[in-house]
Amino acid sequence: MNRSTKKAAKKTKPTKPAKNITRPLQLASKTQLLEQNLEDVTPIVQFLEDFRNMLDPRARHKSKLISIKIPEPMLAAFKYKASQAKIPYQTMIKTLMAAWLSGSR
Repeated sequence: MNRSTKKAAKKTKPTKPAKNITRPLQLASKTQLLEQNLEDVTPIVQFLEDFRNMLDPRARHKSKLISIKIPEPMLAAFKYKASQAKIPYQTMIKTLMAAWLSGSR
């Protein structure tokens, strides 16, 4: 037997079934769907893909540095409240953003 025949003769290992992963589901009423301009669904598909990736526990995501203006008293109060919960304030911001996107406000 030559090498290519030996490779072809090898049995492939069966793949393991994927772990149960909760997948996000985007719900919309008929009225919402009718109000949408569906000529270009690219933004909708991109949102759903980003949302799915955000919830994937196996994924490693790069972070993006952003700049936002927040009134100083609001930031001070937010930092204080986060410190009382023993959570870094930037982590709290990300947690709140994820909760808002998931609809569990």
